[in-house]
Amino acid sequence: MTTAPSTRPAELSAESDALRALYADWANIIATTPNLTMRLFRSIFDEWHQPTREPEDVTYREETLGGVPGIWALPIGANTGEVLLYTHGGGFAVGSAASHRKLAAHVAKALGVTAFVLDYRRAPEHPHPAQVEDGVAAFTALLDRGIAAGDITTIGDSAGGNLAVAIPLALREQGTPLPGRVIAFSPWLDMENTGETLVTNAATDALVSVPLLEGMIAGVLADGRIDPRTPLANPLHADFTGFPRLYVNAGALESLLSDATRLADRARAAGVDVTLSVVDGMQHVFPFMAGNAPEADAEIAAIAAWYRA
Repeated sequence: MTTAPSTRPAELSAESDALRALYADWANIIATTPNLTMRLFRSIFDEWHQPTREPEDVTYREETLGGVPGIWALPIGANTGEVLLYTHGGGFAVGSAASHRKLAAHVAKALGVTAFVLDYRRAPEHPHPAQVEDGVAAFTALLDRGIAAGDITTIGDSAGGNLAVAIPLALREQGTPLPGRVIAFSPWLDMENTGETLVTNAATDALVSVPLLEGMIAGVLADGRIDPRTPLANPLHADFTGFPRLYVNAGALESLLSDATRLADRARAAGVDVTLSVVDGMQHVFPFMAGNAPEADAEIAAIAAWYRA
């Protein structure tokens, strides 16, 4: 396993506080709104794009891929034969292709490729494994279009980072060729909530808490009817033998940091080529500040260098 060198400025930028401020506002709304409906909960998280600057020279197109709706991010001049299959975060229940299209576009532009952001089926209406199934369906549709498996990268953040890892595991079970690379931003993997940083970083994470995660777990695992140790739901229990090259990042302040570090450790123990990047002073899915905060831009530049290596 390699650990990416720090690419952040010596001191945190003023712009880097934008994500923490947004998360703190969400946490306050959640805490002070009795009987918060799922519709309102989802509309709050569709603000996730706000800290992200709209990237220049990128167009978008809505499409259904393998029966799964989503949004293409198409940087001008990108290699259309290479695709990022992006699964958004949001505890499997909130977030959308719309909330994440700008972030996916920044990464695609830096890598010189295209990205498809899935609007996969969300919990609790559709518990596990619906989200993994949708990712597999979209991946298979890309293969059917002539995209080589090795030229597809599964990528996602938070719960979408879980899916970015779980989709290749599901493909391996089916005997389907695997993606060439996997990128996971602040992946949320542990459906048992055993990570030590849930405790040690509880005071510094502006959004993620054990009660919030417990509600998300109930939705995606059908109120306890699905084993939280199921490998495709909780990849910390998976066998990573033969897994693709893996890039994992996290903010040093976030409660889910130990999910990222445990994933890196498990994959490395199975012989996977792993790069782990933990950036000081950063919150959950800090690349959301792409185009606005130098810390996010530096991380995406590091991912681009890793991708081309």
